[in-house]
Amino acid sequence: MVHVYNCHPFASQQIVQAEQEPGLVCCGGGVLFVESAGGCKIEAFQLEAEGCPLICRFATMGTVQSILHSEIGDYLVTIEEKNNVTYLRTYTNWRYQVAEKTRVGVRLLGHFLRGSSMRGAPKEQMEIIEIPLFERPLCVACCGVTGDLLVGCPKSLVLFSLKRQALNDKLSILDFERCLILHLPGLSPQQVAICAGYIALQADLEVLVVKLERHPGSAPTQKSADKKKEGLAGHLDQDDFFIFPKHQELLGDRAKDCGVKVSLEWTGMESEARGILTITYILYRRFAPDFFQGCGVEDTRLHSLQFHPVFTSEGVEPTCVFCFFSLPNTGYVYSVRGGVEMVSVYQYPEKAQQAVLTDLFLHIITKNALQCFSVRCAAVAARAEDPYIDTTMKACPPITMEVCALRIQLFIGLKALCHDRHHIVLLTAADVETREDTERSETVMSHGWNLYVVNTVPPLQLYNEMVEYSKKYEETNPLSQSCLHLLSEAHLLLRATLLDPRVGNPVEQQELQQAFQESCAHLGDCFSRFDKRDCHLALPYYKMSGLSVTEVISRNRCLSSSPCGYGKGFLFFLKHSLYEETMEELTEETANEVLDIFGVAEPSQLPHVIASPSMVRASPDSGLAHLERLESIGAPSVPLTLSKAALALRIGDLQLYRQHMDRHTEMLQVYGFVEEHKLLLHGRGHTVVPTVLARHLKDSQEGLLVAAMVALHENNKVKLDEADLFFQVRGDPQLLLDFWEALLIASSQEAVIQELLFRLTSVYIDRVARRDSHGMKPLKTADDLINSCSHYGVPYPWVSILTPAHFSIIQDHQEDLQKLQSLLCGPTLDVSSILPLLEQLPDGDNAGLSVHLLCATKLDRHESSIERLLDRCPQAIIPYANHELQNNKMTLWWQKLFPELCERTRAAGGENTILLSALKETLVVVAMELNPLEFLDLLPDDGTAHFFLPHLLECSQRNLMT
Repeated sequence: MVHVYNCHPFASQQIVQAEQEPGLVCCGGGVLFVESAGGCKIEAFQLEAEGCPLICRFATMGTVQSILHSEIGDYLVTIEEKNNVTYLRTYTNWRYQVAEKTRVGVRLLGHFLRGSSMRGAPKEQMEIIEIPLFERPLCVACCGVTGDLLVGCPKSLVLFSLKRQALNDKLSILDFERCLILHLPGLSPQQVAICAGYIALQADLEVLVVKLERHPGSAPTQKSADKKKEGLAGHLDQDDFFIFPKHQELLGDRAKDCGVKVSLEWTGMESEARGILTITYILYRRFAPDFFQGCGVEDTRLHSLQFHPVFTSEGVEPTCVFCFFSLPNTGYVYSVRGGVEMVSVYQYPEKAQQAVLTDLFLHIITKNALQCFSVRCAAVAARAEDPYIDTTMKACPPITMEVCALRIQLFIGLKALCHDRHHIVLLTAADVETREDTERSETVMSHGWNLYVVNTVPPLQLYNEMVEYSKKYEETNPLSQSCLHLLSEAHLLLRATLLDPRVGNPVEQQELQQAFQESCAHLGDCFSRFDKRDCHLALPYYKMSGLSVTEVISRNRCLSSSPCGYGKGFLFFLKHSLYEETMEELTEETANEVLDIFGVAEPSQLPHVIASPSMVRASPDSGLAHLERLESIGAPSVPLTLSKAALALRIGDLQLYRQHMDRHTEMLQVYGFVEEHKLLLHGRGHTVVPTVLARHLKDSQEGLLVAAMVALHENNKVKLDEADLFFQVRGDPQLLLDFWEALLIASSQEAVIQELLFRLTSVYIDRVARRDSHGMKPLKTADDLINSCSHYGVPYPWVSILTPAHFSIIQDHQEDLQKLQSLLCGPTLDVSSILPLLEQLPDGDNAGLSVHLLCATKLDRHESSIERLLDRCPQAIIPYANHELQNNKMTLWWQKLFPELCERTRAAGGENTILLSALKETLVVVAMELNPLEFLDLLPDDGTAHFFLPHLLECSQRNLMT
């Protein structure tokens, strides 16, 4: 379906004063080229100037059959005929004919004339380059990105790469290099198009789109089907029947099954030596006449094949590429970059002769009318440019939205159409057959033909007209789909203009941006009234409008008195805005109005609405009244009770507060805070602050507060850094430590666990090192953590000897020391990560020594640990050895511990009972583990053998028994 409106996209028109009747026309770069019918002359006119003045005129070498201009390189390419021979020629530096300089250079491709070579000083003259071909040229196309030239021949397409050397601001040397040939057996292209690597071939009833891709270092591959191409019409071994193929569409990889085999021939590939070009099939579409519907072959004849790139930034690569082609009654637009999909289908009210696609419109001509249709290029490009579109942040009218006809402008005898930026060029000619017809045509046009330049309206002006137009629909029916459709068209018009990198005027950009925000507001208003599935789009459109929530409420206030009340779209916007942290703080009047809105429309949302940081100025008495009514019509939920408790705190009624808090267990309250976390904290990131309720819980129920914050973190309601800031705002370091300990118990995320272990170890070490009493009782003792958290281990026996329970430090630090030791004795902490922290903890006392020894032991530094224990606390050496020197560390009993004890006992003269006892216990272990000879080799040769004889005897007896 095509919506029909009566807007005015055409601003003005002027007649081009050509000397003779035009035969062919083309335009580009702000210039209109007119070929004189029956003659060998081309005139160039300035499109941008008033009256389209003549720039220059020059002669061609033959009768022109086709003409095309390339903005890249500013050259004109023609197919000409002379003496029944067809030629392909390009005209370069044609602007030098402005000064009426008659010198013209003519040369073959690649052959430079003397004085006009790239090495010499060129002459200031127009140059005609004749391009020889093996086949007769049928059609040409130029790439709008590279300036490359594509020539269609009966059985092949030849691609010529543009070579350009700029010499000054007026003159440049152009030449072409034949790069490759695409062989097309059985397919005669009537039209071709090329853009940035995409090539389209077109016959009468079918379109094939392929892409040339460069793969550096890869071998050439052939992506084509093996089956033979089906004919457009085939005869049955009987002449009375014709078989026509059915409609067929193949997109993406399936297009290679179309049966059209395209092969490449590389010729003069110097510029492509760094890579291999291969063919990828993009799109295949075949049409079949339906004789039963009165449709003949002429009704399916294709025309106006075009590739249209859309650039959203200055650069070589377009953001999107569209393929457009048309039948007499229907036009098709496909997006062929980043996936292939049909974008739009146009149903023309009458037969189209020619069509051209632009960023803003599709223009077609019929026999007597210029028609303007809307396009969806901006909707595709916007989504390719911005990943946030189609989210709650941003929106854009859908690509699949039905197109509309904006204007039908009558002209008599339309023959040709071309386009350049904001100019549409039309050639009209009266069909005269008799003298009476001739006389009648002369009353209309003085010479039977006219060449018009129609200027399109500036997008901002047309946008304003479309908005005014939409108000007519709004007056009759505010929920009209036509109103929404027209506003969406106006929105896409602005989007297309804003995406165009050529719009560089800052004032124009600002005006367009203001209009764009206004357009978003209009669309937000439309969707806010809707109760349909897409009513949620009110949220992103209002966001893009730049309106505050207060302004949006004001725009929708009139709906409150309507029979249906506020629309679902508005309620959706308001609800989600209240849940976000970026919304402005509402005034008391507006906040109370919001309470009334939800109290009537969605009372179940009231607990969440009241918890919003934007509602802090709302009357607590009004909030309590609304919640009381909600509770009276349904079962009380935990968030509702917590909301009432929070409001009771705001009015200072502690008795009412306690009454509500006592209605549910702490576990249920934790679940309630998970369901509505804004009861505890407002803001995100670096702006997190605790609420009044959270501050009160810190002083009265810190355990509940910590448990709630742990639950919020584990349910992804708050991040670890945000929770840190939440507790730091309260200025209570102990509560933050309690939170880390509780989170370590609950968390299963490895990254979070390692971060918490480091933080806790850092705090424990700092407290043990400073020994200043903080006077704050922790929620969990070391024993609690050991029993409830797998990351805390039972302190090793030798650690308890170093720092017994009655260790002479204050109780706070005894607890911190035990927690630190438990973490070091646990299975999870990576000791190497905390080694830098040990620098602030001296080992001058047993507390510091125990930590240093635990770290050294975890890092397998047992020998140094044995020495330090013997130096500082020898009574712990045997418990240390029994615990640590096992399995693969068993040899340290006789390789390190036994020699050390012998030496130290001898140095003490045998008077040190601790060392002597340790030596005896060591001998027991050594005697059990070694055979008599190994044991004998260990004994010192100093006359003390009698001391070791009992152990040697025991060793021998055990050996005999085994």
